[in-house]
Amino acid sequence: MEKARPVTRRKQHNIFTERLEARREQLTPQQLKVAQYIGDHSAAMMEKSAMEIAQLTGSSDATVIRTIQALGFAGLRDLKNVLSRIFGRTLSSSARIASTVHELSPDINASIGFVVDSYRMTCDLLSGEENSKAITHATGLLHGAERIAIFGIGASALLADYASRLFNRYGKPAYVLNCTGSSLSEQLIHMRPGDVLIMMVQRSPHREGTTVLEEARRFGIRIILLTGSRNSLFSQHADCTIFIPRSAAEERIPVHGTPMICLEVLVLALAATEPAVPIKTINRLHELNAAIHRPRKKRHDVD
Repeated sequence: MEKARPVTRRKQHNIFTERLEARREQLTPQQLKVAQYIGDHSAAMMEKSAMEIAQLTGSSDATVIRTIQALGFAGLRDLKNVLSRIFGRTLSSSARIASTVHELSPDINASIGFVVDSYRMTCDLLSGEENSKAITHATGLLHGAERIAIFGIGASALLADYASRLFNRYGKPAYVLNCTGSSLSEQLIHMRPGDVLIMMVQRSPHREGTTVLEEARRFGIRIILLTGSRNSLFSQHADCTIFIPRSAAEERIPVHGTPMICLEVLVLALAATEPAVPIKTINRLHELNAAIHRPRKKRHDVD
């Protein structure tokens, strides 16, 4: 029984390659390009839609589906089910770092290209039709909110704090939910009806995220999700989802600045809905800063 397991995994792992090799001559040049990309990035395919694969291969979503069907799969979901038997587990951070560093080393230009390409991919996705509609919807939710709560832990904790400061500077009250453990409960106690929640999460339904989600649902709070995962617990309960993967491939390290781009878009989009508010707030901030930095009068001047 123990000896049979590796054989089963090997067959599952090779099924895509076997079908590609067997039907290579039947594919058009564009379909072959799509098929080879899927084969080279198998671990990342569970997180990709047909439209995203099309964007990454310079084709159309229809071509992607036709390619998958030409290889003997019923569709994208069928392909993902096959690949998930091998690549279903999320790679560890150390594995991602090792994979990325070994690929880029020792070429400095490759490192520059990796980061720049990650940001370029994010900008392309944010400006696409799906995310443009989502951002418009999110802006409407934020405009009607009394306050904005921003959830993010780990690397996203710093982004939550940064976004909160931006919203406050532009006249929209905001607060962070960026602690873990019992410290998060002290932040959650301030949540109330009328708030809107921005959540930065990925696939893993960690305890902090699910607790924040449950509390938001208890108060009837609308949820804006910023995520690189389409299939998660959080996406099932979000009112609005903005899809921003942090890496072009599952096996590569994430670039954490990508959600920051989206957050700044949301801040400026909200400011543009009612320009008088941020202008008034910024002017008041300047007045307060001037008062703080005004030279102190000497004692005899006061007398």
